[in-house]
Amino acid sequence: MSEGRPENTDFGFQQVPWNDKARRVRAVFDSVSERYDLMNDLMSGGAHRLWKRFTLSLTGLRPGQQALDLAGGTGDLALGLARQVGDSGLIILSDINASMLERGRDRLTDEGVVANIRYVQANAERLPFADRRFDCVTIGFGLRNVTDKAAALASIYRVLKPGGQLLVLEFSQPVIPAMGRLYDLYSFNVLPWLGNAVAGDADSYRYLAESIRRHPDQETLLDMMTAAGFEECRYHNLMAGIVAVHRGYRF
Repeated sequence: MSEGRPENTDFGFQQVPWNDKARRVRAVFDSVSERYDLMNDLMSGGAHRLWKRFTLSLTGLRPGQQALDLAGGTGDLALGLARQVGDSGLIILSDINASMLERGRDRLTDEGVVANIRYVQANAERLPFADRRFDCVTIGFGLRNVTDKAAALASIYRVLKPGGQLLVLEFSQPVIPAMGRLYDLYSFNVLPWLGNAVAGDADSYRYLAESIRRHPDQETLLDMMTAAGFEECRYHNLMAGIVAVHRGYRF
């Protein structure tokens, strides 16, 4: 065990060696990448598009600026960011998973987004970018899959310009108890069934449901962002807390 770091970490409800989680997460997304967009629509009833649209409405980006979309997947947020910064700006779409990054590149190329976007396979815990480079960093439904979330937040803080903003769109904890019980029933029964029926992979979608339960709740993540140096941190609950958007600034 490295000094100050636990020997094991969570992978859903399992405990796995710290250094093995990233490999397991990559395997999950290798499995689901081909049907990722379809499954997102089915799992959320299309609501994920509204959540991402709300996140994009908070960026404050202007033409000519630069943004980084982490765990960018098939490019929903990156597409919106590219439109906000225009041809004179630049978006970096980054993902640790090569198959997801390839899907995102193919999709955005098909959308005609080419000139102002680049693709980088990278680990959010150790971002390969210069200090104070980006005006905004987004991470949508990806932070919960990161092994060392504190390291990722510190790395994001490092690459933000003064005045830059971090936006974290992620599943969180329902604030209405009755909704929480229904959400559990849906997550642990319907999601694996959908995963098996549509993607032929119940286990990966069972992991996704479990990973949501292991992710820090709204206030805990807020405290983690503050500890990483972010200021004016706050969050917006969507769908009564099933999803939350956390935001904070580097000054």
